Amino acid sequence: MRLDDDVTIRAFARADTEPVIALWADAFPNYSDASVPHRDPRRSIEAKLAVQPELFFVALRGARLTGTVMAGYDGHRGWLYSFAVAREARRLGIGRALMAHAEAALATLGCRKINLQVLAENDEACRFYAALGYQVEQLVSFGKRLPMSA
Repeated sequence: MRLDDDVTIRAFARADTEPVIALWADAFPNYSDASVPHRDPRRSIEAKLAVQPELFFVALRGARLTGTVMAGYDGHRGWLYSFAVAREARRLGIGRALMAHAEAALATLGCRKINLQVLAENDEACRFYAALGYQVEQLVSFGKRLPMSA
């Protein structure tokens, strides 16, 4: 699939904050409770800007922000987070381009394996990731919330 000429993928800039928050509010309706720290989009953005900010990418179609992906690399595995494409911009190749961009950035750092998590009931996302070569792994995901530091 050919990507439109008016689509650009670049690093996040602070001026993207409000459009990113609006996109995430639409893309992740289950994560709109800002009283839960890991669901606060401003906190998520600030945390990413403090650690590997060069791995936070946005897609623009013309001047409109239409996609995001955050990547991280710990020297062992890469992770992808906060991948979203605006509903009206889906199936235009933007998601594939964002994923390829993040994968290439991680590969440049020496990353050989990428993980991501998706809600099991999100069939559309599961099909998308499978089409890109991602596979369901027979692992159990554990999580633990730590107290917030001041």
